[in-house]
Amino acid sequence: MAVRISRPFATSSQNPQYTRLPTMPSTSSRYSTTSNPKDDEEDTREEQIHDWSGLNLAQMEGHVGFRGLFQNKFVLGVTCFATLGGFLFGYDQGVVGNVLAIESFGAAFPKIYMDASLKGWFVSTLLLAAWFGSLLNGPICDKIGRRRDIMCNVVIFLLGSALQTGATSPAYLFGGRAVAGLSVGALTHVVPMYLAEISSANVRGSLVALQQLSITMGILVSYWIAYGTSHIGGTRCAPEIPYSGPLLNGSPTFDPFNDVPAGGCTGQTQASWRIPVGLQMFPALCLGFGMMFMPYSPRWLMEQGREEEAIETLSLLRRKPADELSVRFEFLEIKAEIRYAREARQAAYPNAGRVKHLLNNYLMLVSSWPKFKRLAIGCLVMFYQQFMGCNAIIYYAPTIFGQLGLNPNTTSLLATGVYGIVNTLSTLPAVVLLDSVGRRPLLMCGAAGCFVSLVIVGSLVAAFGTDWPAHPTAGRAAIAFVFLYDVNFSYSWAPIGWVLPSEIFPLHLRSTGISITTSTTWMANFVIGLVSPIMLTKLAHGGTYYFFAGFAVLAFFTTLFFIPETRGRTLEEMDAAFGDNATDKERERMESICRDLGLPERALLAA
Repeated sequence: MAVRISRPFATSSQNPQYTRLPTMPSTSSRYSTTSNPKDDEEDTREEQIHDWSGLNLAQMEGHVGFRGLFQNKFVLGVTCFATLGGFLFGYDQGVVGNVLAIESFGAAFPKIYMDASLKGWFVSTLLLAAWFGSLLNGPICDKIGRRRDIMCNVVIFLLGSALQTGATSPAYLFGGRAVAGLSVGALTHVVPMYLAEISSANVRGSLVALQQLSITMGILVSYWIAYGTSHIGGTRCAPEIPYSGPLLNGSPTFDPFNDVPAGGCTGQTQASWRIPVGLQMFPALCLGFGMMFMPYSPRWLMEQGREEEAIETLSLLRRKPADELSVRFEFLEIKAEIRYAREARQAAYPNAGRVKHLLNNYLMLVSSWPKFKRLAIGCLVMFYQQFMGCNAIIYYAPTIFGQLGLNPNTTSLLATGVYGIVNTLSTLPAVVLLDSVGRRPLLMCGAAGCFVSLVIVGSLVAAFGTDWPAHPTAGRAAIAFVFLYDVNFSYSWAPIGWVLPSEIFPLHLRSTGISITTSTTWMANFVIGLVSPIMLTKLAHGGTYYFFAGFAVLAFFTTLFFIPETRGRTLEEMDAAFGDNATDKERERMESICRDLGLPERALLAA
């Protein structure tokens, strides 16, 4: 039978340019006692199923990739705005590395500046809090919805940023990073999920990839703002006092315990690091205010039983009337998946209360191989995204470029800014190619390119790292391959790390599943942020780069043998990609739901 909503659909005569969705007869007609009506209805049913058999929702929505992005400017606009959540994450990633290299920051917090372990904890406090925030956000997001969740976390982010900007002691600084981390972790959980749920199948990869583009834009902006503000009052804390710190490339460096006058810095001011830290509150305010006018996720509305709002929102997002063929088809697919999940959950856990229902969401992720495979793939992609070394370079880029022979106070900050430009531009191919080429080819090419680049950088460091001034060509080559590494990572693992987890889970487990995969990236990020300064200090002869190269090899083979292609599938068709609904009982349940809603049985079951 056709789905019912309280507002009637427009007739085809009112909208002649659109094809009217065939209304399927009730399955009860199969048991009619009259012969002619039964024969007529079954003939009609066979004809209608035949009409549906060639439907492909991704193709119905239009062009794929870059061309498809501009067919629906409304969804593109909503996506670009929502990705401000990614911008906040990227901005913090970029700004923290530059702040750690600013001498006036070192004068204010000398222990953090000089102690590699404490410096790692300064970076990693936000990451550890983000791990907890992403895990905690799963059930909250299901309860209050994606849109409200984003707005609430903006408020938390503003509090954390204010604490960091005005910090006068390490306690306030670490506390601010912890509070901000809770919101950043939650935002990186909810924003990709929100984007995936409002996207159509033909451009979902490209739209979610805009999240990574926004992250890289945040990194880029923070690099150049920090580079500019580092010149406020000069680039040195006290130009009249010679450096007395440890040697780097044969020259002494800044020691905040000995190279700061009694009254504080006479050159570079504290505004050089407080301004870039405080400016991140402006995009956060824009995101929080603007989300009040953004649409709800239609899939979340359906899960809440708000069907009329869901079809209206879906119609708004697709810029098509509610009775247009592709809108109705997508609406019924979502409804079928929700009904199937509820019936399956009721059959498995018939007497579950609220708390047990929440715990069962986690248990269901490991209840069968197809569901566990989704969880494993999501976690592995996020794990490799970090252990291939991306954030080690982002967080400590000025330190790395300083170790490769550049001036640690000026030239290394400038090279870091250029790194941000390369990072942003190299993400653009993913937006263009994800929905046309696919996820797997980009992942394998990216892993291979990262491996080669990291091995070459490690080899150059091992051969010439003890005396870069005597080997300037080798130093420039090492820096060039750091940039080449960035290119390979930015079009592959960086964006796809957000795309894959956001699309592979069924709706009833999506928030829970993505909270686990996102927490994986934050825990891996935490470990990398904590140990990278120690590795860069202690592991001589390029060991740090070889370490990350080993994980690039593992990432390549994991993709080759384990990760399926998800390009061109609707969110409701992912079961087929992972071999779910495989038992006869589950297949019969889904077939029954499809027949009842008027969907072709192949809609959610076909490979």
